[in-house]
Amino acid sequence: MKVVAFNGSPHADGNTFRLIKAVLGELEEAGIDTEVVQIGGKAVHGCTACYRCRKEPNGRCVIENDMLNDCIAKMRDADGIILGSPTYFADITPEIKALIDRAGFVSRSNGHFLRRKVGASVVAVRRAGGIHAFNSLNHFFLIGEMIVPGSSYWNLGYGGKAGEVEEDAEGLRTMTALGQNMAWLLQKTNAE
Repeated sequence: MKVVAFNGSPHADGNTFRLIKAVLGELEEAGIDTEVVQIGGKAVHGCTACYRCRKEPNGRCVIENDMLNDCIAKMRDADGIILGSPTYFADITPEIKALIDRAGFVSRSNGHFLRRKVGASVVAVRRAGGIHAFNSLNHFFLIGEMIVPGSSYWNLGYGGKAGEVEEDAEGLRTMTALGQNMAWLLQKTNAE
């Protein structure tokens, strides 16, 4: 089994990454392969609603000059997907939004390949707006007919400066429980 996590923060070793790693640690302990893909801070293009993915269903977006087709292929091959984002003006980063829009259209145009994969969101927040960001990420999973595990609280970690989320004991407990629940769910849904 494999879980791929996408870090939407432009800070490759910031709070979002640290929360993602807390979840992945539990998955790795359960014997699940993991990978983190850094998309925050990269030049990615948003969806143009050209609908070429519907007209030419080849599993790719027509936009070829960025990394998102590679990300979409990783989503297709994974059993589980984690989307992580810091909270920017009460929402997700533009890079994660571009991935959501383009991967969502490509999946729907190619047999709904996200259907029944396990998806989890991770949100770093300094003060407020984290629940809206959390909802934005989960809407992608739900419209993609994915399965979303719960945790002991909303999947939020609080911190401003890099590393401050590691002082959020409840946030880290939430990520640990999320990782354990995601591992359990993956094992149940992938049992032969």
